[in-house]
Amino acid sequence: MIKAEPNLATALATTTALLAGNHEAPIFEATLEHDGVLVRIDILEPDGEGGWHLAEVKSTTKPKDYHLGDLATQLWVAREAGVDVRQASVRHIDTGFILEHEGEFQGLFTDADLMEPALALIDGRPGLVAEARDMLAGDEPLIEPGEQCKKPFPCEFSDYCKAHTPEMPPWPVTVLPAGGGKRWLALGVVNLLEVDAAALTNAIQKRVHRATLTGEPFHDIAGARAAMAAWHFPRTWLDFETIAFAVPRWVGTRPYEQIPFQFSAHVEQEDGGIEHREFLSLDGADPRRGCADALVAMVPAAGTVVAYNASFEKGRLLELAAAFPDLARALSSIADRLVDLLPVTRASWYHRDQRGSWSIKAVLRTVAPELDYAELEVGDGSKAQEAYLEAISPDTAADRHSQLDAALRAYCGRDTIAMIVLARHLADEPKLEVPV
Repeated sequence: MIKAEPNLATALATTTALLAGNHEAPIFEATLEHDGVLVRIDILEPDGEGGWHLAEVKSTTKPKDYHLGDLATQLWVAREAGVDVRQASVRHIDTGFILEHEGEFQGLFTDADLMEPALALIDGRPGLVAEARDMLAGDEPLIEPGEQCKKPFPCEFSDYCKAHTPEMPPWPVTVLPAGGGKRWLALGVVNLLEVDAAALTNAIQKRVHRATLTGEPFHDIAGARAAMAAWHFPRTWLDFETIAFAVPRWVGTRPYEQIPFQFSAHVEQEDGGIEHREFLSLDGADPRRGCADALVAMVPAAGTVVAYNASFEKGRLLELAAAFPDLARALSSIADRLVDLLPVTRASWYHRDQRGSWSIKAVLRTVAPELDYAELEVGDGSKAQEAYLEAISPDTAADRHSQLDAALRAYCGRDTIAMIVLARHLADEPKLEVPV
């Protein structure tokens, strides 16, 4: 392992000395330089035939387009520095890997050989470096913010650039869903209120434009009632929280498998009675069996099960069914009875304050603003994952563990009660009084 201590110059000297001394083992973070360009190579390993294999390790499940440019630059620097690199690869996660024995990860990574396409880019590297130097030596370039600010990663200077660009109108064309604003931006139209409604052909985009222009929400009560008419009682409103590890933590799991560690289920009877049932595992052990047992015990064996963006919940149910054959019939029954509130909402409601989004939080603030997630310690799925990781850490104190337990229960429970509130609003039924 080449450490940059006290600085990169030391790492460069250490790498150079190892290579000059015919080092015959892998070098991690190998540091090389050519023409003022310095690279840190994840792994430089002997190929057994006198040459070297350059491997860039990525947490992705396949090589990305932007990986190739990175690899080509490293290959160019390494070769110009005198290293006989004969193979260049992106070493990425293999999603076919299943952890069969604790601590045994052979096969977790696989190599994508990109030597040929990387070599094809090498000749252009000197010119690219010269262009970069010219840019750095000149005035700050005037480049409008765009997709390049988000892909392949969010740019850390986005706020700086936004502060130096004209202020966007309150209702920009980017509010149009499904990328509908790109067409208008290309035509130089930024303000949604200046868009000609007759030029919109997409029904949803027309609806968004009309609601934004008039300030009047779109609400198809009859359509919502018809869509939910076949949802039988008891209705179980279900939501999962999951964690996905690149490196599987529990035997029988795969890389990036969405493991449910929590669910909330509000069971609604035809007479209006509602009972909350929940599961949460924060002991750090594999939560799947406990979750599966709780689902079978807590979700009624009959009636409709409702989720928001239900394909996610269905996927988790079927994975649990596959993992535990003795519970497969009951879990599959829950999956078979699952319906989705999201398309019903998209088809029957739009308020301009959703700003082109039908996420449950975006919709809820237009329907029941009192159910705001901002006052919750855990307010979204990412925060739930962070809370889970903190809670299972052996360094977390008992009182903090209790706080995280309560925060996660409050968040997941909010998601399922929110669905009931939303469904009643869509169907114009009596409002559910929820203590907040």
